[in-house]
Amino acid sequence: MSILAWLILGLIAGFIASKIINKTGQGLVLDLVLGIVGAMIGGALFNALGGTGVTGFNLWSLFVAVVGAVVVLAAYHAITGRRRI
Repeated sequence: MSILAWLILGLIAGFIASKIINKTGQGLVLDLVLGIVGAMIGGALFNALGGTGVTGFNLWSLFVAVVGAVVVLAAYHAITGRRRI
């Protein structure tokens, strides 16, 4: 996947995860970073569980990235002491 595709997928996944967790976005930069890290964490998590991780710019990869971003966002809120989940 190209860098631009990772950025777009990460932004979308981070935004969706932010809406799932606390109904508001965290800001463009944090959503982007959260989504990219979430895509990597989600891919590793799904691969460890025997599934398929991020495979490209498609709906399955978006789902994996969102799941990973939700995990990363929950950890972020737990560490920074922000709003309760």
